[in-house]
Amino acid sequence: MLIVIPLGLWIFSFVADVLAWLGWNPEGWWLVARYTMGGGIIGALLAAVPGLIDYAVIDDPQTKRIATFHMALNLSAVALYTVNVMLRVRLGDGRAFPAVLSLLTLGVLTASSWLGGELVYRHYVSVSEASEELARR
Repeated sequence: MLIVIPLGLWIFSFVADVLAWLGWNPEGWWLVARYTMGGGIIGALLAAVPGLIDYAVIDDPQTKRIATFHMALNLSAVALYTVNVMLRVRLGDGRAFPAVLSLLTLGVLTASSWLGGELVYRHYVSVSEASEELARR
């Protein structure tokens, strides 16, 4: 849940932006977008703790390289959403640039999510030994 909640909040923040741009109570939806971004940032930082623990015990060089790139993308997404929230607070809601930044950051998250799936389902990071043995059969 530590992973899917920030992702869901960030995806919904973009949906809120789209609804605001369509004219459906723009002030309300831009506020929702800003708060869901903030919640996603907090959730992602909480998810980073077990991620760092998993990262610390990876010994395979290929897996470590994938995990490093995955971590870099996640940290980039958190930084981009932090900038996004700051822009919205400073410039006001309704600007096109923060919404475009959200869409671009969702692209970063898509790549990161793919790598996260690779780590779990192909390299068995954070998977118990019994589950790993069953998966390899």
